[in-house]
Amino acid sequence: MGSDGSRSARDVSTRRRRQPEQSDLYRVVAGHVATFLSRVSLAAGRSGLPRFVVRELRGYLRCGQLAAGFARVRCRDCGDESLVAFSCKGRGFCPSCRGRRMAEQSAHLVDHVLPDVPIRQWVLSLPHAVRCAVAFDGELCRQVRGIFVRAVLSWLSRNAAAQGITDGRSGAVAVVQRFDSALRLDPHFHVLVMDGVYSGFQAGEAPEFHALPQLRDEDVAWLCRHVCVLIVSHLRRRSVVSDDGLVLQQEATEGEVDPLRACQAAAVQGRLPFGSVDGAAAEVFGTPRPTTPMAAKAQCADCAGFSLHAAVRIPAGRRDRLERLCRYVCRPPLCVERVRLTGDGRVACSFRKPWRNGVEGVRLDPQTFLSRLAAQVPPPRAHQVTYHGILAPASPCRSMVVPEVAEADSSERACGFGNRGVPTPVERLAQRLHQRASGGRRRRHYPWAELLKRVFAVDVLLCDQCGGRRKVLSFISDPVVIRRILDHLGLDTELPPIAPARAPPARLPLE
Repeated sequence: MGSDGSRSARDVSTRRRRQPEQSDLYRVVAGHVATFLSRVSLAAGRSGLPRFVVRELRGYLRCGQLAAGFARVRCRDCGDESLVAFSCKGRGFCPSCRGRRMAEQSAHLVDHVLPDVPIRQWVLSLPHAVRCAVAFDGELCRQVRGIFVRAVLSWLSRNAAAQGITDGRSGAVAVVQRFDSALRLDPHFHVLVMDGVYSGFQAGEAPEFHALPQLRDEDVAWLCRHVCVLIVSHLRRRSVVSDDGLVLQQEATEGEVDPLRACQAAAVQGRLPFGSVDGAAAEVFGTPRPTTPMAAKAQCADCAGFSLHAAVRIPAGRRDRLERLCRYVCRPPLCVERVRLTGDGRVACSFRKPWRNGVEGVRLDPQTFLSRLAAQVPPPRAHQVTYHGILAPASPCRSMVVPEVAEADSSERACGFGNRGVPTPVERLAQRLHQRASGGRRRRHYPWAELLKRVFAVDVLLCDQCGGRRKVLSFISDPVVIRRILDHLGLDTELPPIAPARAPPARLPLE
């Protein structure tokens, strides 16, 4: 360990390290992932799941493990040292990595993107027949999302024109969610839209925001029908649905099945994809109770399987509520505390709150559970968060409406307006030109310790022994160095074992 070779194992603290291998979620993945991948390959008649899905499943087993690499953190005052394990940076289902993405994305939206104006959440759900196609095809998902967002923004502009605002423009942030509470595949769109328009984008002048009148139920119903017509027409042009209804066309050849499509189709319908009971509905648990017809909700509408919800509105000045809404929109698909193994080896996934009929959760066999996780992995190079309207990256109006960083950086002080409040658009342009000339860039990512302090109010860089500040010394990724350090500390140098693939259960002959 270089100059620290004389330090004893008692001087290094790993008590703050999370231990994912102790959770039931990790036990299910480690115990059945090899069997799941093997069974999918046999059932599909081809190589198996795509590499990005396999990489996501196997990468989760290395997340938070010291044997896969770590960072050394030491207190500047007392010398107390800690090891922080690397994460897998997964985009699919890893609760830790998706939780970090949730915190970072929501902080970025509140601090650097969404202006301090009223924000309304528009949620569009799709019919079952098109969910699988939208989930698998990243380009189709992008097109459907663009149709929906453009319809909302154009509706706002038309309403502003009716109020006498001819040059009104608005902006939106769209987030794709691929799951529901039962871990079924349900791609839908959460769009945070400014509940009004900006006008007056002349050079050197600050634009003015105009709030629109109260949203009516009739407006939501009309917009739902309009979006339904636009999306269905586009799907017919793309040959995703037939002319007589929303029916998926089969692209697989005779005797060959796309394994990921099979997992996604079963996850969309909530069915079991494997075993002798494939196609059966998943088992639910809870206290059944009779359901009554649900009353029509305000600012909600349905049309031909499309559902539009617009009842959530955050007023201006409530940045704390806005950040909580952004975290809800960017949240991970599952929570570790709600996944547990039952006595018969199945996986019970509890809901955050029971359904209207009393269902409190769903029980899945491990293979079905892993197929649901595989279906949640988004395709590569498919953006799950996009910006539209005047918030789009290439929009010339973006710099005039997005919020500025609270503290002044060196470029602001160099331009001479770092301590005079919010700069004008001309001063913002001068700041960006100075940053470009000096090689400086605006911070794009939040440090790990800052995110934890912001979300959980816990300062992980505060030493438990003396109250001093901790400092990251190095990042260790060399397997030889990792083994030497963990051997010196008496810690495990190997990753937790992964169970080998098991043969599928034999089917009973039909009589």
